[in-house]
Parts: sequence; C-alpha cells; structure tokens
Amino acid sequence: MKTSALIGVILIVLGIAALAYKGISYTKKETILNIGPIHAEAERQHTIPLPPIIGVAAVVGGIVLLVAGSRK
Repeated sequence: MKTSALIGVILIVLGIAALAYKGISYTKKETILNIGPIHAEAERQHTIPLPPIIGVAAVVGGIVLLVAGSRK
C-alpha cells in the first residue's frame, strides 16, 4: 500500500472517530485542601469539544488522498 493511501485510510478512521465521539474527555486530580498532614483531592472531568467540521475535513482529506494514491 502506498504511503498516501495509508495516510488517507488513517485520516478517514480518525475523522469517523471524531464525528462519533464529539470530544475528548479526561480526568484531572486537583488539590482542594492542603493543611499540614491533611490533604484533600478531587477528581474533575474535563471535556475538549471537537467541532464536527474537523471530522468532516479529515474524512474528505482521507478520501482525496486515497483516490490520489490509487491513481498513480
């Protein structure tokens, strides 16, 4: 498989995943209280939203690379 076709397939898969999940979530530990030997932490969940245009652009770019790679 040619390099451009492989990159095209990877872009298509990542674009579909971006459209399906609509964001990246992660958990972060934050210190709430720190008084001498007493420590209190909380886990907070944060989300980074992914606009649908990013997923669509990745899928379209992957298709273009896939078609361009198969023509050569």
